[in-house]
Amino acid sequence: MCTAAALAVPGLTVLSSAAVAADADLARNGGFESGLDGWTCTAGTAVNSPVHSGSSALQATPAGSDNAQCTQTITVKPDSQYTLSGYVRGSYVYLGASGTGTTDVSTWTQSATDWQQLGTTFRTGASTTKVTIYLHGWYGTGAYYADDISLVGPGVAAGQPPSAPTGLKAGTVTSSSVALSWSAVTGATSYSVYRDGMKVQTATGTSATVTGLSPSTAYGFQVTAVNDAGESAKSASVTATTSAGPGGGSTDLPAHALVGYLHASFANGSGYTRLADVPDSWDVIDLAFGEPTSVTSGDIRFTRCPVTECPNVESDADFKAAIKAKQAAGKKVLISIGGQNGQVQLTTTAARDTFVSSVSKIIDTYGLDGLDIDFEGHSLSLDANDTDFKNPTTPVIVNLISALKTLKAKYGSKFVLTMAPETFFVQLGYQYYGPGKWGGQDPRAGAYLPVIHALRDDLTLLHVQDYNSGSIMGLDNQYHSMGGADFHIAMTDMLLTGFPVAGDANNVFPPLRPDQVAIGMPASINAGNGYVSPSEVTKTLDCLTKKTNCGSYATHGTWPALRGLMTWSINWDRFGSWEFQKTFDGFFG
Repeated sequence: MCTAAALAVPGLTVLSSAAVAADADLARNGGFESGLDGWTCTAGTAVNSPVHSGSSALQATPAGSDNAQCTQTITVKPDSQYTLSGYVRGSYVYLGASGTGTTDVSTWTQSATDWQQLGTTFRTGASTTKVTIYLHGWYGTGAYYADDISLVGPGVAAGQPPSAPTGLKAGTVTSSSVALSWSAVTGATSYSVYRDGMKVQTATGTSATVTGLSPSTAYGFQVTAVNDAGESAKSASVTATTSAGPGGGSTDLPAHALVGYLHASFANGSGYTRLADVPDSWDVIDLAFGEPTSVTSGDIRFTRCPVTECPNVESDADFKAAIKAKQAAGKKVLISIGGQNGQVQLTTTAARDTFVSSVSKIIDTYGLDGLDIDFEGHSLSLDANDTDFKNPTTPVIVNLISALKTLKAKYGSKFVLTMAPETFFVQLGYQYYGPGKWGGQDPRAGAYLPVIHALRDDLTLLHVQDYNSGSIMGLDNQYHSMGGADFHIAMTDMLLTGFPVAGDANNVFPPLRPDQVAIGMPASINAGNGYVSPSEVTKTLDCLTKKTNCGSYATHGTWPALRGLMTWSINWDRFGSWEFQKTFDGFFG
């Protein structure tokens, strides 16, 4: 580090040299006046203070497993001299260039309490046409700021962006996809596909199939042509309406459902609640929890709460009778696997097969309607080379997908499959996915995404736990924190709109259908961090289903078919005089 500091000084001296007449500043949006346009950041946002010049600057905050890197790839001339410079402040700020074709360079400062200029120079290789410039901080340190980033050197004739594509038309339409085709554009090297104004796909040819769509829904599509000079204007829009389709498992849930977890295998401060005593408002009852005999065994056991811990526990016969009574009233009773203490890692195919057989035994023994996956902690994580959520390779992910598809096939279309991941495993995937391209990130980040995506046609409900969560960046590129309606609105909007995974606009997690989504909230202040008052619950539902009573977050749509609410837990809601249930009933009737 001492050597690096010493080398940084000569780099600054070079900046005073006059640039030759043909040189130009090739960095795009180096002052961040247009937000992060032109930059790809693992964690960053444009701020209005502090700034070095203009009205904006970059603020990026490293985490324990991420150095908050921002990059930009720039077209350059081979065998040419370039000067990279910028103004920074904060602890441990790095500025550098990679892919130079000669010696990659970087410079840094350990501490800049006010704006400080960093700079370095490099020469491109004989065949180098692109370099990547970057900024980053250091793991676990505070936020850093950057402004007026420039790369000065010989420019390359930019040419002209292609013309807008013509002839866009829709072909085969299914309940979840639309096939598109268009005429070729001279000079285009690729094409970008937009769904309702949002870029969802990149194609190298003149056709693409957009997937992950909702049945019986109209979508507007446009296409642009792209080359090194930029992107064309958008084509004329074409509208296609997907066909009807059952999808998502059970088709006989009410239009709006209330989902709750029932403490069936343990007692805590909320007290034990008999299944027969659960009010009729609860449409899906998740029995908590089935747990493995060991983390990697795949052998799931469901043990009902003993009399010594739950003095008022019903007999097995009464418990089974209560299940049948609930089902006769149109309710669904599921076994929930995992929870806080039930770590499940299906590392082998043997564990996968044991999982299927042991879960089937529980379902058959109690005559249950299906399965809830509540894997938490370290159950799911991604291997270092597993970077595509659409084609996962990590054994614990692949084996879980296979096991759930097997169970779905075994029990048929009425089998209810739900999932209750934490925000860390889903929405955090907008910023981070697994260990990341450069490593060092938490491998659990976004790890539920491949499971949800692979099962989206079989998934009855996804109810992410919007509680016990850290701050999460929404589609507005702002961080949202628990404690109010905006958090639930932002997190749910991400699921219903879809989002680029790890900031990659070419790798978009498609939206779920609104009837597949319920919002997870704590039933009371005792149940978990992130409790919100009934008025905030109502505000959330107003905004998402009616687009009224919204706060600062602007949603990307209105979803009256949003399925409903999930809570931890029925026991805690009873403890709180059924406040959560009453709020749901008051809104949906």
